[in-house]
Amino acid sequence: MIDLYCASYARPPREVTLDIDDTVDVVHGTQQLSLFNTHHGERCFLPIHVYETATARPVAVLLRSGKTPSGREVRGHIRRLVRRIRMHWPHTRLTIRGDSHYGRHEAMAWCEANGVDYIFGVGGNDVLDRQVDVAADDVRVRHAEGEAPVVRRYAETRYGAKAWKCERRVAARIEATCNGLDIRYVVTNIARGSAEWLYDTLYCERGQAENLIKLHKSQLASDRTSCRSPLANQVRLLLHTAAYWLMLTLRDAIPKPQPLANAEFTTLRLRLIKIAARVIETATRVRIAFAASCPQAELFGGIARWFQPAAP
Repeated sequence: MIDLYCASYARPPREVTLDIDDTVDVVHGTQQLSLFNTHHGERCFLPIHVYETATARPVAVLLRSGKTPSGREVRGHIRRLVRRIRMHWPHTRLTIRGDSHYGRHEAMAWCEANGVDYIFGVGGNDVLDRQVDVAADDVRVRHAEGEAPVVRRYAETRYGAKAWKCERRVAARIEATCNGLDIRYVVTNIARGSAEWLYDTLYCERGQAENLIKLHKSQLASDRTSCRSPLANQVRLLLHTAAYWLMLTLRDAIPKPQPLANAEFTTLRLRLIKIAARVIETATRVRIAFAASCPQAELFGGIARWFQPAAP
């Protein structure tokens, strides 16, 4: 899958940002690797998905057991991912982005040692709260004075958890609303940019990866991992990812002014795939005849010309 992703570029990009996340895949039998997950309250898998959200391209989908990944496991997945990409793109700058499940010391230390940028969510605690208390107090006061219904500020500090064995850059988003004070933290080895840019622009863009996972699961049914063998279920995930690539390639072929250029996969399937047509085969060509009132007739012609190989 990683080879296919790299081959989708005509030339190596200067830099890419990859989002890594896991999603619950509820099982309904005795599939191997399935475990009961207390957070989700279900017996499930927690497959890992990796996307480049800027282009919506899938990079890797890996079936795994239904437990939260450990630091060693996260490090192993990132190591294999980066090494395979660097076989194709040795000079491309890589940034790994993920939630607090992936903000583990083992993963961060490996990224630092191998020239990979990262930004991960990190859970708050009393030590971090004390370090940003001045900014948090200012937000509380401004909200109490009624300046705005929502008051937000950003701060950054150096923090080193006992398990980290070193200090790292941590950015905080501090927000006061009628529901109280809310503080979110991210940890990164990126030296450039303000705390606001790190959180609001760089980190929050990872939310798009969750939308891509929803496309993969709900619109391509990739959670149908009902085989007993993990290998068979991994093959199922690969087949669903192949379907994702086909739908993404079709959508990318639609000109941007067209309303379907940003459509979801279900809409594309109903408007461009599950339609009636007459197929006429001759010795030299295949003709597809649509109804005279077909609303997407002109778009079909444009897509066909886009997919046609260029003349030598």
